[in-house]
Amino acid sequence: MAAPILSLRDVRLADGRRPLFDGVDLGLEKGARACLVGRNGAGKSTLLRILAGAAEPDSGERIATPGLRVTLVAQEPLVIGDTLLAYATAGGAAAHEAEAALAAFGLDPVKPTVGLSGGEGRRAALARAFAEAPDVLLLDEPTNHLDILAIEVLEARLARTRAAVLVVSHDRAFLERITTRCFWLEERRVRRLDAGFAEFDPWAEALTAADAEAARRLDKAIEREQHWLAFGVTARRARNEGRRRRLLAMRQEKSRRMAFARGEMDLAAGAATLSGRRVAEVVGITKRFGDRTLLSGFSTRVIRGDRVAVVGPNGAGKTTLVRILLGEIEPDAGTVKLGANLEIAYVGQARADLAADLTLMQALAPLGGDQVMVQGKPRHVAAYAADFLFRDDQLRQPVASLSGGERNRLLLARALARPSNVMVLDEPTNDLDMETLDLVEDLLADYRGTLILVSHDRDFIDRLATSTIALDGRGRAVETPGGWSDFVTQNPGFLAAQQQAPAPRAQANPIAPGRRTPPLSAKLSYADERRLAELETRLAQLPAEIGRLELQLGDPGFYARDPAAFARVSANLAQAREALGDAEAAWLVLEERKEALAGSRG
Repeated sequence: MAAPILSLRDVRLADGRRPLFDGVDLGLEKGARACLVGRNGAGKSTLLRILAGAAEPDSGERIATPGLRVTLVAQEPLVIGDTLLAYATAGGAAAHEAEAALAAFGLDPVKPTVGLSGGEGRRAALARAFAEAPDVLLLDEPTNHLDILAIEVLEARLARTRAAVLVVSHDRAFLERITTRCFWLEERRVRRLDAGFAEFDPWAEALTAADAEAARRLDKAIEREQHWLAFGVTARRARNEGRRRRLLAMRQEKSRRMAFARGEMDLAAGAATLSGRRVAEVVGITKRFGDRTLLSGFSTRVIRGDRVAVVGPNGAGKTTLVRILLGEIEPDAGTVKLGANLEIAYVGQARADLAADLTLMQALAPLGGDQVMVQGKPRHVAAYAADFLFRDDQLRQPVASLSGGERNRLLLARALARPSNVMVLDEPTNDLDMETLDLVEDLLADYRGTLILVSHDRDFIDRLATSTIALDGRGRAVETPGGWSDFVTQNPGFLAAQQQAPAPRAQANPIAPGRRTPPLSAKLSYADERRLAELETRLAQLPAEIGRLELQLGDPGFYARDPAAFARVSANLAQAREALGDAEAAWLVLEERKEALAGSRG
């Protein structure tokens, strides 16, 4: 094997009193395609920063060949500059390379950096990284906030780059496509597998079993702990196989029903035969916003127990379709029939319904006491929290101190506890590590109601969905029995032609290049125009402020050192999150007004 161009040797680091790394060795040679996996909080992002030279270990060595160019795309990239092109060239990339990379990710080089969405910021950071043509490319959760089309663009770029690549990601399908080596950060050390991620689970299971056997000979208690704390693959193998068979049977039934409906059944007339089983039935629905058509003549039926995934590019109308299915908004044309007695639980991306000053125990048991009602049955709150990988000592911590992944787990715990027969999950895999994803899949596989999943995680969809509805953003929608892989097989090219492309650059004084609408000054009042600009600036600033405060609260020793400061930071974080929600709501009102004006002018 070739000598590494970048490596770590016997690296040790402690976070306060908690050791993160205890003798980590890791090396990347030219052309390496590797992933770094491990639990949330294991230190994966920190290890990437040490590799990039952005952080120093307590001891050990970072060894790099002379003149090595290393680029790190952080989990929350800070995109600043007058335009995307200015940002993409700030690291020394040539302008023509930066323009080409931005275009490949569907971005207009002259678009301002103010007011970017999470997906746009991520694509801009990736474009800059590829334009710099580094020798080593370090990517921290690069698929977060990307739609499936953008993920496929990223995969294609990684296939062509000459850089050595190390990726931290929870996206199994993405890792299986791009990796030929795995590093597993476990128990403060790194283990290496010289094979792609497709081989990781059986390898990790074998290591876990060997470790458990060694631990059993030393101490029975250690054996039990090791068995639970590791990936838990062995313990779930038998029941997962049963769930897999059940999912296949459900997909076959869904396929049969869809074929019958297309060939013989009048959906409107046949609804009575499904009384008590129908969740939602839409026939020939159309939905437009201004001069843009999101849905045109789409029909589907969701029956109790279905697990429907909704996929498509960002902005294609996935949330709009879900809201129509739930009866929250009406279509412009077509009919919608909802089932009776629907009890809906919703878990969204924003996590806005978690008050920052609540403790984890209060969030789970809002009426007080140490019991939580789970689907109508009482359970001790500590035992239920443990099901979602929370420790007893976290029960009295404020929500503000939880990481993004922990807040996501808490929302899932609350949603699954409440009585419901329909659960809507909007990007439920964001910020979750693979161990937690396995847990979530287990819990959702056992859920007795109807699931509606909005997700860009292809592996997650394959494991759970009985049917997949894809929207192309231009009015077309298609439903396919099965998961993502079934959709791609049966509808080749449905989404491929819809890659986001930059808007024409020949615009006079564009306010926001790349948008479909004319300049704001032609539509909104001067006051509204100023307000919209202010909101876009605020929306660009608040996530960074929230991230800074969350980083402070993530220090495990912060509360013990200075409770008063911890309370102040927690309050500031709650205010920042509330301000972000208010800004997003106000921005949406102005955007809808702009869309309405565009429609009236058309």
